[in-house]
Amino acid sequence: MTVLPLSGFRRPADSGVMSTFLDYLTVLAVAVLLLAPALHGALRERRTDRQLRAAAQQGPDVVRDRHRREQARPRTARVAVRHAPGR
Repeated sequence: MTVLPLSGFRRPADSGVMSTFLDYLTVLAVAVLLLAPALHGALRERRTDRQLRAAAQQGPDVVRDRHRREQARPRTARVAVRHAPGR
């Protein structure tokens, strides 16, 4: 199995500055792709904790009252479709 370096093979006259920059950019892109889901999950977890803390500060009565109001809200009316006789 052959492992190729990211920068490839340089010519003697090439300073290698652009290749080094692309190497760093590639490593940075891979790091972002690996860390993005973890950071997204951590932010969602913080939001959930914040919502739970807010609900705990409001008290159980407020949460129960809100739940009752949501249950008492009328649902969307379903229209009965009547077929014409003889169809």
